[in-house]
Amino acid sequence: MDYRQINDDYAVTGQIATSDIDQIRAAGYRSIICNRPDDEQPGQPSAAEIAAAAAAADIVFRHIPVISGQMTEADVMAMAEALDEIPGPVFAYCRSGARSTNIYQAAQQLKA
Repeated sequence: MDYRQINDDYAVTGQIATSDIDQIRAAGYRSIICNRPDDEQPGQPSAAEIAAAAAAADIVFRHIPVISGQMTEADVMAMAEALDEIPGPVFAYCRSGARSTNIYQAAQQLKA
């Protein structure tokens, strides 16, 4: 699984599978955020499936779905709240990693 480290507390990647959870935990991540709506693409695991696997590995999970190209202020506020509440480091995913990067940057600007 390839992922991009944004900083010491945040990394992004494209869609993950439940089988990736152990690797995410082994890399030291304590929380996972899904920025992808369910059923965006046929065959993608649901947020509930990933959440269950994360919980079994003692990883906090948040689902903050963002429609591609349509990030809203409410999305950014939800992301900022999640980042304040969940333990880091955080591993976020969407289809390619771009939404998870963009919403993180927007949440950081909101907090500044």
